[in-house]
Amino acid sequence: MWGRNVYDSIAKFLQFQLTVNVVAVIVAFVGACAIQDSPLKAVQMLWVNLIMDTLAALALATEMPTEELLRRKPYGRTKPLISRTMFKNIIGHTIYQLAIIFTLVFAGHLIFDIDDGRYAKIGAAPTQHFTIVFNAFVMMTLFNEINARKIHGQRNVFGGIMRNPIYYVIWIGTMAGQVIIIQFGSGFFQTAPLTAEQWLWCVVIGIGELLWHQVVTSVPSKKLPKALVAGAGEPPDMASLLEMRDGTDEDREKRSGQILWIRGLTRLQTQIRVVNAFRLGLERREPSLAGPSAQRLREISRQLQLQHSQRSQATSPTSPGAGATKATAGKTASTSV
Repeated sequence: MWGRNVYDSIAKFLQFQLTVNVVAVIVAFVGACAIQDSPLKAVQMLWVNLIMDTLAALALATEMPTEELLRRKPYGRTKPLISRTMFKNIIGHTIYQLAIIFTLVFAGHLIFDIDDGRYAKIGAAPTQHFTIVFNAFVMMTLFNEINARKIHGQRNVFGGIMRNPIYYVIWIGTMAGQVIIIQFGSGFFQTAPLTAEQWLWCVVIGIGELLWHQVVTSVPSKKLPKALVAGAGEPPDMASLLEMRDGTDEDREKRSGQILWIRGLTRLQTQIRVVNAFRLGLERREPSLAGPSAQRLREISRQLQLQHSQRSQATSPTSPGAGATKATAGKTASTSV
């Protein structure tokens, strides 16, 4: 159960982080090509990286295992780390976030009736236009973090959320930090304070991630191409890794022999440790002899040893009795002669 929980935690984090990375890279690239400026500033991207790396890792990887994990089949060695369902979620949420961000970048000043923040001069004051773009992106990221809790096509993304206090404390703390950055971080984060209405629209855009997730979940994963996976297959063995390295055939053969020798030595040492531990266990389990029983056993052992020594002397050709018999026979022979 714990192994499946660790596997799921890694998959949740990958699904969330890949979505944020893809969206951030595409927005920065398109913005640099279209308006010669990135809608997301460098310091703002540092805050986004903090959300998707440290805070998201703590939030998504601290959920305790449940009995629901045992109702699924165990993961095989060749199972892909990023499944078709995860790819579906990554692509689906990336489409939603890119559509919202590009709409705000190119038409946000018309929607909210504010000054256009595009083509601003270097060193110009922060505008509400790009602040809304940044705030909407963070709101979508936060609400997508809730979606990332489920990676097997579950619709109830809030199931068991209260069992992990670390998760909702980090989520609420991140939301509070975003409010402080937007309203009071104009000098450092290059943001302009937003009105209550603008905040409301940003939150609604973020909540739209939850609704869009239900649409993405409705797409059957089995109809997606089977090649839409990543991290599948057997891990390469040591021999193949050595062949991939530079060097002559003789060097690779020598390294392979050294590895096999070390493996054999390690196995032998392990077997010796097992045998020694088994012997030590038997010695500890053997009862000690004491009292009348011990005396009786020692006496029997002494008698057996004495009988064995007497039999040995009687059957030995060099025994004293045999020597005397031979001498008597010699004297009789000489007298008769």
